[in-house]
Amino acid sequence: MPRNKFHGLKRPKLRQSWSKYNLFNLTKVSTPSAANKTFFQQKWLAKSMTRGYHNPQIKEKHWTRMFDRRMPSVVPMDFRYLAQNDGSEMALGRGSGLDGGEDGRARRKQKTPYMNMAFHPLERRLDTAIWRALFASSTKQARQFVVHGAVKVNGKKMVYPGYQLNPGDMFSVEADKVMYATGAKKRRKDSPKSIQDIKDLREERRALAREQQQEMEEQEDSDAGAATLESDEEREAMSGKPEDHADPKVALKGLMMRAQKILDDSKRKLSGKRQQELRQFSRSIKKTMSKLRGIEEGNVEDTIDGLESGLAEILTKIPQDELPKEVKLDSAAAAEQRDQATSEPEEPQSSEPAVSRQTGKVDEYRARKDAELLHAALARANENPIDTSKPYATPWRPREFMSAFAFIPRYLEVNQNICSAVYLRHPVARPGLAEVPSPFHGETLGLAFNWYLRRR
Repeated sequence: MPRNKFHGLKRPKLRQSWSKYNLFNLTKVSTPSAANKTFFQQKWLAKSMTRGYHNPQIKEKHWTRMFDRRMPSVVPMDFRYLAQNDGSEMALGRGSGLDGGEDGRARRKQKTPYMNMAFHPLERRLDTAIWRALFASSTKQARQFVVHGAVKVNGKKMVYPGYQLNPGDMFSVEADKVMYATGAKKRRKDSPKSIQDIKDLREERRALAREQQQEMEEQEDSDAGAATLESDEEREAMSGKPEDHADPKVALKGLMMRAQKILDDSKRKLSGKRQQELRQFSRSIKKTMSKLRGIEEGNVEDTIDGLESGLAEILTKIPQDELPKEVKLDSAAAAEQRDQATSEPEEPQSSEPAVSRQTGKVDEYRARKDAELLHAALARANENPIDTSKPYATPWRPREFMSAFAFIPRYLEVNQNICSAVYLRHPVARPGLAEVPSPFHGETLGLAFNWYLRRR
């Protein structure tokens, strides 16, 4: 077992672990070059790489006794195909592995990756099966669980990590051990918060500081724009519509001033989402003004029309009582124009205006969604409470960098609710698929297999 640097970053060393360093090494691994190496050197390098990943806790002498040159595989047998054919079609292509398709032409079969099964005896080990079932974050941790008596096989405690599972065996791990292994790391023993929670809190604070700084910059820009609003040209842009002006810069300034005025006058009453939309609208206008010279003359009017329709759409989402007086008429007119443009059948008229009815529907929908979200949050809090006595951070959340390794092989049936799994059968190779998970290329695994084949 390696004792120095378990995860080498300069020379990637892959391990059966969920570590972030291992994830980094997975992105760097490649098939070693064979240009300046003899066949012996190629086999030795492949053996070194693959043994470093496939359970390096086992001594090499022990593994050579476990090695088996017979690699299990299966051939799919279709009873319909066997009933319709007598085997003569296998002679197509002079024995080159071709069989006739539906159109009568030869079709090449998928190759079976036999060499990927070189380390299949290790998949029967109990510690490897626990790691494959996502009950531990590494094979070393799974080995520790077995030695400490937290694992049962067929209802009996098993303390031997090298126990060879047979088809049908069920193994289970204590739930607290699994939640400790797969959950976020705890920051302190007397605190329920995890290291990830602290990182997220710092990111939220940084994002809030950036947002406040951005708001201050926008406020300074709006103050500067309000100070220069005394000119007759910009007063005209503020009162009229953008399409009435020949100068596109004046029209864009007018749009920005209208959005800023709505935001300043209704800041306390508007929801945070509407404020964000208005701020984003102001930013888009600023970007358009900065790129105004690069836009062609024919596309300037389309750009201004798009911005105007975007502002009108935002205004329809805001209740009319919360809008400034100058903007109420414009938003109502824009809503009326959109209603006329649509080809839907007219609804029966009522005494209430259309904008107020739409606002009432939005408010009811928002209240119902908020109630559903609150109910779901309370249910999650009851199922996953905060408990400082637990060895893992509460409320429980998955460990970092887990998603890249979260897969379960076909020969295991796992139930995460009771932390148990069944070893269904031994892994096999099929056409185009090998059931022993490995990050290495087939050539590397083939060279490693040849190394142990020669030495036996």
